[in-house]
Amino acid sequence: MARLSGDDILAHCLGKPGAWQDEPWEGDVVAKVGDKIFAFLGGGEGVGLKCGANRDEADELVDTYPGDVSKMAYIGRSGWNTVRLGGSVPDDEILELIDTSYETIVAKLPKSRRPVVDN
Repeated sequence: MARLSGDDILAHCLGKPGAWQDEPWEGDVVAKVGDKIFAFLGGGEGVGLKCGANRDEADELVDTYPGDVSKMAYIGRSGWNTVRLGGSVPDDEILELIDTSYETIVAKLPKSRRPVVDN
């Protein structure tokens, strides 16, 4: 069974309304909406995502998948985790985590800078 690759993750991220690819640090690809990052893609072995409003909420995922989800350096205290690809976290759950991270970041944007979503 083929698992999600870094390219698959990037494609999923860029499929979101208003999403765009940036490289704010050399060799470190991120997905943004507006001017805010919603996914850190790095080298394609994992993805950094907003997984909770705070560290306690994000730790629930770390506790569920201790070998494959970890607190992100520097911004982990704000609810960001790194999720390893190809590990015990199911691919569909990784995609849901990306969707939730995106939605969380969009909700924090001023209404005038939120992407228009066709229904």
